[in-house]
Amino acid sequence: MTEASGEVAKVEKGTAPPPKPRNIHSCNFRYAGRLSNENARTLTALHEKFALSVSNSVGLYLGTSLHLKLAALEQVVVAEYSSRTPVDSYLVPCSLNVMDTNILLEMDIDLIFPIIDLLLGGAGTASEEARELTDIDEEILQSVTVLMVKELERSWRALNMTLTPSRCIKPAAISQVFVANEKLVLLIFEMTLGSTNGCVSIVLPTSLVGFLLRHLKAAQAKKTSSLRTLRSPNLRERILDCDFVVSADITQVRVLVKDLIDLKCGTVLKMNAPVKRPGRLTVENVEVFEALPVRNGARKAAQLSCRLQEPEGMRE
Repeated sequence: MTEASGEVAKVEKGTAPPPKPRNIHSCNFRYAGRLSNENARTLTALHEKFALSVSNSVGLYLGTSLHLKLAALEQVVVAEYSSRTPVDSYLVPCSLNVMDTNILLEMDIDLIFPIIDLLLGGAGTASEEARELTDIDEEILQSVTVLMVKELERSWRALNMTLTPSRCIKPAAISQVFVANEKLVLLIFEMTLGSTNGCVSIVLPTSLVGFLLRHLKAAQAKKTSSLRTLRSPNLRERILDCDFVVSADITQVRVLVKDLIDLKCGTVLKMNAPVKRPGRLTVENVEVFEALPVRNGARKAAQLSCRLQEPEGMRE
């Protein structure tokens, strides 16, 4: 009985405890690293100003009405963006001087030929025949591309960044512009050029978006802190820049109405006030000093003698 009990105890002691159940949750990698609402609002506000600048500058350059509006902000991976990009899209990679990465400027083909027609002196009509862009077409479009890139540089002036556009590429070469499996942020704009509508997109790698947001927040914090260091002027300092009506008068003088009615040029009006009686220096009809009439060269002046008692309402 004793030996059997010992063998059972040994077996129980050597048995490993049962493993704990693991909690397994499904993960959607499409939503990993997504932009927060605050960062999305920051990007939206920044590039709405960019859209307004492009509308003014490019519209003036082309000599026609142009309206660019930010329509959407999306996040996709490189493979998904490459697969859904139309074959005939106008794609221009732009290299950056501050990071070893690129951005991509995309424009619908529906906008390309009206722009070319405008640059060649036409009315901005679309081409009836579908065709691929030639090297001459790309050279003609280069001036508009450079102008849009310069406006983007101005919008990102907090980064002190330089963008250098390259030659147009095909959608199959998008994977060579960005790092494989990198997430992209798409800023999709709606462009109205005369009677033609189309989309213009700016494609940014997520690494650049994070770099841009950090610098924007740092610049905003620096601006806010610099404003806080400015001392607010007190009431006395603010009053120094105010205008007041100052006059030297003989106050509390009574004159008959008939003497006022008979007044005319050359008439001497008797004030019935002794010559030695001092007048008053008043500021906005408030008596401040006693004042004697004197002359300062060829100008009349008032010599202040003593300070009058302040009225009850003026005391602090």
